[in-house]
Amino acid sequence: MKSYQVCECGAPLQMVEGPTPEPVGTQVLLKVIAAGVCHSDLHIWDGYYEMGGGKRLQLLERGIKLPLTMGHENVGDVVAFGPGANGVKIGDRRLAHPWMGCGECSVCKRGEEQLCKTPRNLGVFSHGGYADYLMVPHPRYLFDIGDLPPEKVAPLACSGITTYGALKKAGSILKDEPLVIVGAGGLGLMCLALNKMMGGKGAIVVDIDPAKREAAKQAGALAVIDGKAPDAAKQIVAATKGGAWAVIDLVGSSSTVQLGIDSLTKGGKLIVIGLFGGDITISTPYFPLRAMAIQGSYVGSLPEMKELLDLVRAKGLPPIPLATRPLAQVNAALNDLRAGKIVGRVVLTPV
Repeated sequence: MKSYQVCECGAPLQMVEGPTPEPVGTQVLLKVIAAGVCHSDLHIWDGYYEMGGGKRLQLLERGIKLPLTMGHENVGDVVAFGPGANGVKIGDRRLAHPWMGCGECSVCKRGEEQLCKTPRNLGVFSHGGYADYLMVPHPRYLFDIGDLPPEKVAPLACSGITTYGALKKAGSILKDEPLVIVGAGGLGLMCLALNKMMGGKGAIVVDIDPAKREAAKQAGALAVIDGKAPDAAKQIVAATKGGAWAVIDLVGSSSTVQLGIDSLTKGGKLIVIGLFGGDITISTPYFPLRAMAIQGSYVGSLPEMKELLDLVRAKGLPPIPLATRPLAQVNAALNDLRAGKIVGRVVLTPV
């Protein structure tokens, strides 16, 4: 099999050829059809998260090991499985849920494997789908996609489930109040679409890139705001008629988190997803005086993946801009993503 691996942080991915793995136990082997390219891959590729104040969190210290085949948004066909893998057959076309834990702790048993302290996430802590084959440890992580187009389904494994999970944390207030989305990249446009599919009133989208603001406008945003504008927070407060009840920050920089805080109304909630990095200082009396909540949201759970796919079957796939490229162009795709040249999502097609 062929795979494209991070062998050295920051260096181009290397194409590696080796034997195709043979599944044992409950393992299921997929022939990869579609593998989405995610902004999180840039952090893994670089090997660190910016923590602000000149500090970095080194990912190799978190248990990520090299060489690593990235790629956590994957759809493939079942080509082999171990004797303990029940509920699958050769030829099944499945979306792989990548956010896996140990499966044994109390967190995993209550269905929140994405919060497990010993993660096994595909493309992060175990080999992912930037390859022509992908090994999945158990059939419970596989979802039948029927005749849905694989390249459009693959982004649901991260872009979709991440924004779906964040929208659920925002709660029922979104049916009555406009959401503010910071960042109009692949996640932002996915969030905008899912909010509408989930019955949300609408969304105001903030981005520093005019092309991405235009994409959000074309996708139905109630308003678009330049995040670099000196009065961006005032514009958001005006557009929300007094301040936002919910802000979802898909960037996660010092400036965007501060903008989110400045844009909240009393009782509002800021949900931070993005991993750009940085730090902020907040006066602690603001929390009770403004009844303000700041919450992190990390991808989504296995039950939420089922809910998301049920929503897609009922309402259709989120209409986000999407381009496909051959797997061999993975380095170019990652570099274009870093340079901000991609609107929506790029999906690699090994076959």
